[in-house]
Amino acid sequence: MLQDYLTAQKANFKDHTELRAQVNTNKRVTMLAGNMVANMQTVKGGVSARVYRGGTYGFASGAEYTPESVKSVLAAATQNAIFMDTNIKKGEPPLPSLAGAPAKMELKKPIFEDIPQSILIDYARALDEMICTKYKKISSRTIIADALYKEKLLAVSDGTDNHMFQPRAMVYVFLTMETNDGVPVELLKSFSQVGRFDEFFTDPRTLEEDLDSLYKALNEKSEGVYANAGLRQCVLHPDLAGMLSHEAVGHTVEADLVLGGSVAGPALNKQVASELVSMTDFAHTAFGEPCPLPVYVDDEGTLAEDAALIKDGVLVGYMHNRESARHFGVKPQGNARAFEFSDEPLIRMRNTVIHPGKDKLEDLIAGVDDGYYLVKTSNGQADSTGEFMFGIDLGYEIKNGKLGKAIRETTISGVAFEMLKTVDMISDDMAWEISGFCGKKQAMTTGMGGPALRCKMNIGGR
Repeated sequence: MLQDYLTAQKANFKDHTELRAQVNTNKRVTMLAGNMVANMQTVKGGVSARVYRGGTYGFASGAEYTPESVKSVLAAATQNAIFMDTNIKKGEPPLPSLAGAPAKMELKKPIFEDIPQSILIDYARALDEMICTKYKKISSRTIIADALYKEKLLAVSDGTDNHMFQPRAMVYVFLTMETNDGVPVELLKSFSQVGRFDEFFTDPRTLEEDLDSLYKALNEKSEGVYANAGLRQCVLHPDLAGMLSHEAVGHTVEADLVLGGSVAGPALNKQVASELVSMTDFAHTAFGEPCPLPVYVDDEGTLAEDAALIKDGVLVGYMHNRESARHFGVKPQGNARAFEFSDEPLIRMRNTVIHPGKDKLEDLIAGVDDGYYLVKTSNGQADSTGEFMFGIDLGYEIKNGKLGKAIRETTISGVAFEMLKTVDMISDDMAWEISGFCGKKQAMTTGMGGPALRCKMNIGGR
């Protein structure tokens, strides 16, 4: 548990200052075909300071966390801010005050006790043995057991001081099977929870039902057909809809990318989606339930609130840090986040989802005469124009309102806001995904998800 060496330095703050101590601990074990090929633990920790003066920031960090190192890093960041201000001469006024924000830091009782690496090793081996024993047609298998734990202390000159714990436990299962003509096909299933690894992953048999479904889908994919290329009516599984929401829409409405020329800049207060579509970046609570990766205070000391992005098809807002919020004349809502102690806070998503609708998934599928149900994506890219291309690992034909054969790997592409305008049905269920990382300049844990969507998009063929 981090000790508070930060509060004592607040007397030395001369300008807007953010002082942050942080430790990230990551444990990972990888099993390939029953053999352990990776067994690692990394601990990255230290202290950083960021000082705002005249429209520029001075930043400094150090890997040692002692009262002396905190003082030294703060002095270096202050000198860097003076240098930047003197040479760049933006002449901006101080950041608007976050009046009314509580400043007291209360050290929380530790909710995390370190676990031995053997817990991950034993679990991965037991899970691998179960898979090897039960699923006979598998030609290759990879198991990854992963535990990530972050602790932060934050002291700010204006805003809310904070002490944060966030443990995340994950298991990834990759299964490979060969088709009749010897072509390998693969599927991935990820399992993730907020909490300590041994709180959730104790008995591999608790994953058996999901792995049965994964094996069944892989069998179907091995006998699959190729999609017919073109603009098609598609039903997107919640996992895929969530990924598209994050990559193709979410990044375009981060205010730093808006200022850099993203498609969302001229689209504010305009129709960018079907009237059925609403989208929010939730801080810590969504639809009356805790978010999977809650954020209560960001790394600038801003109390986190929900950021409404699309409402009834209209783009109504962006995600901000304190500086961009001042530029646009709005209130910051806590989207400035840093992954490691040596990272500066960037505008990042937290728990970004499209709101559930009123329809049932089976009704979305039943209304499609000739299209596709797209379930899993493996990779993809999107840019600030909203154009996207994603690989599809698992999907099914829809013929006359019924699911047909599985399809082989293919791609989908389009422009996010144009695709969202074609949405004509949204399911009433909701699925979250927290096993991945967002890669905007630095890694970041995020939550994404939503309901199933029915829309039109371009799909690739053979």
